[in-house]
Amino acid sequence: MNVSRPSSPRKKKPQSAYKKRSKQKKQHWLSVALGLLGVAAVSATAGALFAVGLTSTPLMQRKFDAADASVFSKGDRISSSNLQMPELTRPVNILVLGTKVLSSDLDDPPPELKNLGYHALVNSFDGLTDTMLLLRFSPDTKKLVVLSIPRDTRIEIPGRGISKINAANAQGGPALSARSVSHLLGGVGIDRYVTINVQGVQALVEALGGVTVYVPKDMKYQDDSQHLYINLKAGKQHLNGEQTLQLLRFRYDRYGDIGRIQRQQMVMRAIMEQALKPSIIGRLPKILSVVQSHVDTNLSVEELVALVGFATQVQRNDVQMLTIPGNFGDIKQYKTSYWLPSHSRIQNMMAQYFDFGRANQPEETSGVRIAIQDSTRQLGSVEFLLERLHSAGFSRINTDDVLQEPIKITRIIAQQGDEAAARQVRQALGFGEIRVDSTGILDSDITIQLGQDWKQKQ
Repeated sequence: MNVSRPSSPRKKKPQSAYKKRSKQKKQHWLSVALGLLGVAAVSATAGALFAVGLTSTPLMQRKFDAADASVFSKGDRISSSNLQMPELTRPVNILVLGTKVLSSDLDDPPPELKNLGYHALVNSFDGLTDTMLLLRFSPDTKKLVVLSIPRDTRIEIPGRGISKINAANAQGGPALSARSVSHLLGGVGIDRYVTINVQGVQALVEALGGVTVYVPKDMKYQDDSQHLYINLKAGKQHLNGEQTLQLLRFRYDRYGDIGRIQRQQMVMRAIMEQALKPSIIGRLPKILSVVQSHVDTNLSVEELVALVGFATQVQRNDVQMLTIPGNFGDIKQYKTSYWLPSHSRIQNMMAQYFDFGRANQPEETSGVRIAIQDSTRQLGSVEFLLERLHSAGFSRINTDDVLQEPIKITRIIAQQGDEAAARQVRQALGFGEIRVDSTGILDSDITIQLGQDWKQKQ
């Protein structure tokens, strides 16, 4: 198997070797590198190699020294086979890193990329990460948690000082990224990593047959320096690999990087519902042939098969998507854009969803912040909702923009991961489905996206 092998992170030049101009232009290619897309990618590797025979050898395209390898060696084995399909034996935390390296990011790019007249993509796993996800597979609860970590999160990178967390990969590869993420999350252990680059994501979506999503608004953008051309119309449509990346790379909305994370989670959930089914096992060899040179992981084949087997059995409502809670930093104060993490709210998330540490006291009902998005545009719908919420003791309620996507079933979104508050809202309304993800209004605890089912409860 011919695989391009990027240089060892130990030999990589420090962050300062990257050109400042290219860092400012670096865009969020997606993040579909995704929780579930990342899982599907690594599972593709598993499916193809499983036909040859199981092995404990990690499918790595880089070498670690003993110190870096030890970052991922805490804990026992994560899977077992016993003449059957491998299965997970304990909860597992997987770090997924998405990279997009341009020829202009390197001081000495390959000769064939030097005189193209634009910043070409380089098949590499080094450099800044545009996407960071921590996935938790829990066989005891049958849940899959996807925690998105904004690339601009301000953190002290171990041994390197204060920086954005996406610099950790450029400075020390996946091992330093894992140390940084663990530090941010209060010391949680990380079992394995997966790195996938932008070329692999596009190829993966193509191999999966595309994805059907609702594009929230018209998106148009042009950057000749990167040969990046985005032209999408609002509405429900089936996107191929290139169009999916356009959706995920678009950056012009009020939430900036967090808005991109919301679109990432939307695409991840759509992929999970449309493609991550037991029948995908038979397509894995084809998927592998497309993306094998764009994935690097220290998961073994047996572990990969166990992960995809688990993922295909998870119910839709048991896929819980979170984002590191926090606020945008003042650019004037910090001289750059930062996402400032809220450590107390992170502590609650880790206790509830990663079974790590102890949670703080829950919020009183009257203090829960609720935002309403109405997709029905029908007279009296929002008033009906407000009456029910006020009667149940909720007082901090705001109505937001109309939701352009028409939906049948009301969504009660636990924007900050507060599933208990979402259940209280569901009980007050008497209808709707609870979702744990970050696709609602950023400064709410619960976002209610009102669907047509409200009519049945009048």
